[in-house]
Amino acid sequence: MSRPPKPFLQEIDEAADPSMAPAVPDALPEGQAMQAVAALSQRKGSALTRFALWAFGALFTFAISVAAYDFVAGLLARNLILGWLAFALVALAVVAGLVLALREWAAFIRLRRLDGLRTRAEAARSEVDLPAARSVVADLTRLYAARGDTAWGRARLAEREAEVMDADALLALAERELLTTLDAEARLVIESSARQVAMVTALVPLALADVATALVANLRMIRRIAEIYGGRSGSFGSLGLLRRVFGSLIAAGALALTDDMIGSVAGGGVLSKLSRRFGEGVVNGALTARVGLAAMELCRPMPFVALERPAVSSLVSRALTGLVSRG
Repeated sequence: MSRPPKPFLQEIDEAADPSMAPAVPDALPEGQAMQAVAALSQRKGSALTRFALWAFGALFTFAISVAAYDFVAGLLARNLILGWLAFALVALAVVAGLVLALREWAAFIRLRRLDGLRTRAEAARSEVDLPAARSVVADLTRLYAARGDTAWGRARLAEREAEVMDADALLALAERELLTTLDAEARLVIESSARQVAMVTALVPLALADVATALVANLRMIRRIAEIYGGRSGSFGSLGLLRRVFGSLIAAGALALTDDMIGSVAGGGVLSKLSRRFGEGVVNGALTARVGLAAMELCRPMPFVALERPAVSSLVSRALTGLVSRG
C-alpha cells in the first residue's frame, strides 16, 4: 500500500514584510483619454497667436498664387500647349477650393437652421403660440421631406396635424412622429463609438493611441449625428460642434463619472476587480456616450420633451455587452 506524498516545504531566510508591499490603488479610473480630448477641444490660442497664424496663412497663399502665375506665364511663353494645360490645372484647383469652401459654408448654414428650429420650438412651447408651432412643424416637415426613413412619420403627422389645436400637443406629435426613428439611429451611432473607444483603450497599450482613437471616434460620431438630424456638417463644422459639445459638458461638470454611474455601467463592484486599463476603457466609453448625448441635444431640431432623453448607463450597457461581466 503506497503512502500519500508528503507536502513540500521550503524554508525562507527572511520573511516578507507586508508593509513593504506597494499600495493597492483605490482611485477609480477617470477616463484620461477623453479628458485629454476635452482639453484639446477647448484650447484657444492668444490673440497674437491667431494673428500670426492668419499672417502666415495669407503670406503662404499669396506666395503660392504668385508662383502659380509665374509658372503658367513661363510655360505659355515656352510652349503654348503646356502653358494652357498648366492654366487648366490651376483653374481646376481653384474651382475645387471654392467648392470645398462653399460646402463648409453650407454646412454652417444647415447647423444654424437646426439651432433656429430648436429655438423657435422652445419659444412656441413656452408662449403657447399655435401659429408659431405650426410654422415650426411645417419647416421640420420640409427639412425631412426627402428622407425615406421619415416617410411613415410624415404621413401620420399629416393625417393628425389638422386635428391638434394646442401648441404643446402639436410639437409633441411632431417630435414623436418625425424624430423617433432618427433618435434610434443616433443611439446606434453613440453605442458603436463608445464600444470602439472602450475596446481600443482596453486592448491597445500604445501611448496616445487611446487619445487619438477617442478624438477621431468622437469627431466621426458628432459628424454622423449631425447628418442624421439634417446637419451634414463639414470638417470645420464638425470641429466647431466638438468645441460646443465639450464646452457644454465642461460647463455642466458632466465629464466626471460618479461612483454610482461607474457601478451601473460596470455591473456593481465588478470594475474594481478588472485591470486598470480595462477600467479606463469602460470610463472612456461612458464619457463618449455622454458626448454623443450632448451632440444629440445640440443637433436635434427639437428638445427632448415628448420623447425620453436616453440615459448614459443604458447606452453604455448595450454598447459594452459581452465586454464587461455582469456577475
